[in-house]
Amino acid sequence: MRVLLLRLIICFVTLPIVATAGRSANQQAAEPFKVGFVMTGPAADLGWNYTHDQGRKFLEQSFNGKVQTTLVEKVPESAEVERVMEKMIAQGTKLIFATSYGYLEPALRVASRHPDIIIMQCQRSSPPSAKNVGAYFVDPNGPLYVAGVVAGRLTKTGKVGCVAAHPIAVVLTTFNAFALGVQSVNPKARIQIVWTGSWSDTPLEAEATKGLIDSGADVVFSEMSSAMTVVQTAAKAGIHSAGCCVDLKNESPKSWLTGQHFNWGPLYVKTVQSVMDHTWKPGDRYYGMKEGYSDLSSFGTDVPEKVKKEAMSVKKRIDDGDIVVFKGPLKDQDGRQRVKPGEILDIKALTNVNWIVQGVDGPIPHQ
Repeated sequence: MRVLLLRLIICFVTLPIVATAGRSANQQAAEPFKVGFVMTGPAADLGWNYTHDQGRKFLEQSFNGKVQTTLVEKVPESAEVERVMEKMIAQGTKLIFATSYGYLEPALRVASRHPDIIIMQCQRSSPPSAKNVGAYFVDPNGPLYVAGVVAGRLTKTGKVGCVAAHPIAVVLTTFNAFALGVQSVNPKARIQIVWTGSWSDTPLEAEATKGLIDSGADVVFSEMSSAMTVVQTAAKAGIHSAGCCVDLKNESPKSWLTGQHFNWGPLYVKTVQSVMDHTWKPGDRYYGMKEGYSDLSSFGTDVPEKVKKEAMSVKKRIDDGDIVVFKGPLKDQDGRQRVKPGEILDIKALTNVNWIVQGVDGPIPHQ
């Protein structure tokens, strides 16, 4: 009897310990997968950074608590990004999205120190030697070619201006796509480009836009982190505008023609799921309009129905492969042939573009 009683007491005493251990195991199993996002500007910029932040929020909502994200804004493209990434990793982050062009070199150094962490670089190719670094490209060129068609139809002066940030490959490529769209319907049009040397500089963007307007441009295109300043300046001057990254029709319905916007959310979900499933692989991933991560923006109220129909027809032809934006023959500003007749620039070539198409005024500044 005493032995039986002793056994019951032992069982009773140890039950809470077993239960506690069970709860601890469940808590560990329920810990969310941590994902980091690093951005050069504010998430509220209604531009490039805003689109990534919207994608981040979509990611969290899609996983219903199973994924936890961390966002760090206004991180310069310098060694500072290494410090930010190291802190994220110390806090348990397993996947980091480096959302700006200049983050690649610091990201590679961080990745070499943490082979169990995955870093995804946006719009810039990663070296094959980096086994835990990948790159993701979302093509803005199709929508911007279509936006160029609209701009080419709507300009009355035959002069189209562009305010651009840095003369890196991805910016040169997207600008060229827009310019080729303009020239496809208005071959006599001249496109003038002005460089700011900054992803975001409101006073300089406004000054550059006014300068283009003073030189006769009646349509201005923004290739900045955010097109807001260019669009607002154009609206005040009573001319039309186009831009990339975000659909800004609601901000200026009459001035806005159209443009390109990103939808990163589904792509972030797809990438995170592959990491969680252990199916992720390094290398470059390239997506066009068909995947829906980049699309043509809304048309402004000044765009005639005839031009809208033409633009949508061009968009469909790009989707179907009947129109290839970067198919030769293509010449640069100096008249040199850059793409041979029938040749198509692949992703590797596009990420190394260092020239501007013929018919554009304004030199490429040295980096």
